[in-house]
Amino acid sequence: MASVASPVIFKEFCPLYYLLNAIPTKIQKGFRSIVVYLTALDTNGDYIAVGSSIGMLYLYCRHLNQMKKYNFEGRCESITFVKLLSCFDDLVAVGTASGRVAVFQLVSSLPGRNKQLRRFDVAGIHRSSITALAWSPNGMKLFSGDDKGKIVYSALDLDQ
Repeated sequence: MASVASPVIFKEFCPLYYLLNAIPTKIQKGFRSIVVYLTALDTNGDYIAVGSSIGMLYLYCRHLNQMKKYNFEGRCESITFVKLLSCFDDLVAVGTASGRVAVFQLVSSLPGRNKQLRRFDVAGIHRSSITALAWSPNGMKLFSGDDKGKIVYSALDLDQ
């Protein structure tokens, strides 16, 4: 028996000016001005994550209509991939052009959960640009891949 396809609902396109206006187009570094390029994007029901060429992660909370920004300490390197996960905690994995991978555990409003931002580095594994990141459904495993074909499995236990 043939299944009946559900009807398609069309919605009007609306540019995300509120999001784009919260991200600077240029930054000042010393005496020179650097153009900011948006290099990576991921979304879920709670957040929109945007990576940039200056190593800054812009995270827009859809419920609070608020933009937060997070950066890597040290060099100003381009973010090549971002991956969001909402499970027990809200997590963001970020990969860079030099092969750095970081995990941000976001602040939770739930009682007994994370009350401050925490960052974890997956250091020294990749030597080239990160091209893929994938979470397991429970957030305890992170898979990262680079442009040389190397795939790394990282086990995470954020409660310890």
